Amino acid sequence: MSKQALAGLKVLECCSMVAGPYCSKLLADLGADVIKVEEPDGDEARRRGPFLHDIPHPERSGLFLYLNTNKIGLTLDLAQNAGKQIFEQLVRDVDIVVEDKPPGKMQDLGLDYESLKCINPNLIMASITPFGQTGPYKDHKAYYINTFASGGECYLLPGGDEWRRNHDREPIKTGNYAGEVQCSIMAVAGILLAVYYRNASGCGQYVDISKQEALLNLNRVELARYPNQGFLENRMTRMLPVGGLFECSDGYAQIMPLEDHMWYKLVEFMGNPEWASDELFKDRASRTEHGERANALLEVWTKDQKVEDLYHGAQAEGCAVAPICSPEDILKSEQLKVRNFFAELDHPEAGRLSYPFTPYKLSHTPRQAKRPAPLLGEHNQEVYGQRLGFSKDDLIRLREAGVI
Repeated sequence: MSKQALAGLKVLECCSMVAGPYCSKLLADLGADVIKVEEPDGDEARRRGPFLHDIPHPERSGLFLYLNTNKIGLTLDLAQNAGKQIFEQLVRDVDIVVEDKPPGKMQDLGLDYESLKCINPNLIMASITPFGQTGPYKDHKAYYINTFASGGECYLLPGGDEWRRNHDREPIKTGNYAGEVQCSIMAVAGILLAVYYRNASGCGQYVDISKQEALLNLNRVELARYPNQGFLENRMTRMLPVGGLFECSDGYAQIMPLEDHMWYKLVEFMGNPEWASDELFKDRASRTEHGERANALLEVWTKDQKVEDLYHGAQAEGCAVAPICSPEDILKSEQLKVRNFFAELDHPEAGRLSYPFTPYKLSHTPRQAKRPAPLLGEHNQEVYGQRLGFSKDDLIRLREAGVI
């Protein structure tokens, strides 16, 4: 098999939960050798569900299992002097450090970029924090809900049909950790740019990722409209004049007749109902003005339609329609099966499971699912013993002292 795109690149991850671990997972899936460093009591994600068979267990968290495939796992307490010294030894032999500690924490530990580059002059270090390393907000504590809201998306959610149905609903975030994933992708982009620069110049550098700024990119169009056009997007305006989410007889579908020709094709597909010829819906301007009326009539019609029939039929006619898929729909998708989107991995505690894989294929540098997420401290002996030369007695003492 051809070498993977990032084969030979060594990464030391010192992160928990989602943004940092997903960032290094993306690097690992492309062939980077990633060592994940956890506190002795483990990544917080190990204590977050969903859990296999709904039984809470640090080795059965679906969140942790997914975010940490293709990684080697260590335990290490950086707050102890012995832990700091071991971390410095690990840094000597890596290309990249990814960390997500609060700003100033790594400096307090003596493990900030300025200190670590004295050990490894070509090091690339990336820090992923709520508001970045500088500015008046840098020391503000934040959970995911805080950073997601600070990126502006909460101001616009729920929009569209949900706002139409529930005017008084409070602002919400997107489901699960979609915003954290956005931060991870921005971090990977910054890291790979730094790798490219180092390959050309021989110089490493520090990559400072602000989750707020990464999330603001989700709303870059809305952000640009306000200072340049004076238009303030909100939940009421962020909706299709006609179309949106509709209930069908067996699920939901998104209908988007954005242009005139799409509307006419949708009307043809519906069998040219009498109401569609009303002057209220004669052109785009009229439909925009009377969108609520059009949607109410569409809603009556879609409730008798099957999702797949509506999806394939309207799409074939030239109107944009998409099915709203459940996790089961995705798992059974013939399209995703053909593209091998899911990879099966055997985990010593969770067993054999299917995992979503990378959303891209590279023709010359293939992806590879090599290993499941590590057990807590699974590779301590391999790395500390074989790579760093610690004896078994050393490891026993370090474990008894809570260092590993």
